[in-house]
Amino acid sequence: MEIECLACRKKPLDKETIGINKKLIGKQVKTYYCMDCLADFLGCTVEDLLEKIEEFREEGCELFK
Repeated sequence: MEIECLACRKKPLDKETIGINKKLIGKQVKTYYCMDCLADFLGCTVEDLLEKIEEFREEGCELFK
């Protein structure tokens, strides 16, 4: 099953996109935003999100292995 963006319906969403949704919105989340829509939702840029993914990966976060 392909996972699509809650807002714009873009699909499929990759593992990192799903991971950053879970990390920033909550692990219990069942619907996800694409990177562009998540950035809009959180009031940041896609570049900010990519930087956070790298930070979480360096910290050993299981969502980004």
